[in-house]
Amino acid sequence: MRAAIRCKQLVIALLAVMTVASTAQPTAALRLERVPFSNLPGWQQDDHSAALQVFVKACGELTGTGIGFARKAQLSGSRRDWVAVCRQAGQTGFSPAAARRFFEDNLVALNVSGVNGQFTGYFEPEVEGSRSRSREFSVPVLSRPDDLVKLSKSAASRLGVAYGRIANGVAQPYFTRRQIEQGQLAPQSLDLLYLKSWVDLFFMQIQGSGRVRLREGGSARLGYAAKTGLPYTAIGKVLIDRKQMTRDGMSMQSLRAWLKNNPDQARQVMWENKSYVFFRELPDTGSGPIGAQQLPLTPLRSLAVDRRFWALGVPLWVSTTVYANGRLVVFDRLMVAQDTGSAIKGAARGDIFMGSGHQAGLDAGGMDQAGDLTALVPRALATRLLRKHGR
Repeated sequence: MRAAIRCKQLVIALLAVMTVASTAQPTAALRLERVPFSNLPGWQQDDHSAALQVFVKACGELTGTGIGFARKAQLSGSRRDWVAVCRQAGQTGFSPAAARRFFEDNLVALNVSGVNGQFTGYFEPEVEGSRSRSREFSVPVLSRPDDLVKLSKSAASRLGVAYGRIANGVAQPYFTRRQIEQGQLAPQSLDLLYLKSWVDLFFMQIQGSGRVRLREGGSARLGYAAKTGLPYTAIGKVLIDRKQMTRDGMSMQSLRAWLKNNPDQARQVMWENKSYVFFRELPDTGSGPIGAQQLPLTPLRSLAVDRRFWALGVPLWVSTTVYANGRLVVFDRLMVAQDTGSAIKGAARGDIFMGSGHQAGLDAGGMDQAGDLTALVPRALATRLLRKHGR
């Protein structure tokens, strides 16, 4: 879901999958320290069976297509490091005791230190829509256009973007949000569905997925297909800079309220974010939305990470606080890296998938919490990592 998106202690963005504007911390400061499982806060109380079920599914992808290791990740080794562990996971029973014993016997806990831990939340929005355009449902959700292509290295270097289009044989950046919403792509007939408002579309693009309750009955699930590659601009920061909102008052809910209450300015503000996301329709099986690992996300078990550090499929222990029904509670849980986001920067940076629907959105919207991250990795990989990053 290509989540998403943030800056320590400063919620200045859109919140939801990408809530805050993030600043990358120098990797030279990063340290790894081996810790006993008993030292992980809440380790004994977690539901290891639930975590193992998510990890086993991730292992199926890891040992199959291997999408999660398609990019080199500094702290995750290679697929070969994980094959034996994944094989053992598939042979382990799902009882709580057996699951906990599997993690403790086959993996080593490496705490990430030297960089600030920061955790936000994202969710799958649910909005109203229709398969046919009308006065009520007039905002199109677009599929990926054929002329959106990955640029050559030389063109990408020259233009500063990885994706774009070729016009008359010359590589160019792709169209902006404003150009697209004003009909630039209309001749390509890319419409999938129609929503009630541009704000609904905008926030669904920030999340990278969504469920649409159809006027005709039933629902449709939309997943990330592509993005234009133009730089992402946090419109929350735009409004703060213009003194339309304050940092202290910024949240996903307050941002949506501002856009709703200022319809004459809302489109212009949203156009400040030139980046645009395209969707594809997915089978609505009742499970979670599809993340970057091409697997359904599990609420409060799937984590979006910075893929420069973590491959998709790696189990990570998260200790922070989250909102649950509007109340801040302690969160100590074993999660699995299954998603990513262009503004998730750092080895101890995570975006927690909170679930689907209105309450999940409320809980995700206010999150910008400090915390700790501990990776669970195979023993041989842990030895190599400690040799390079240990203290």
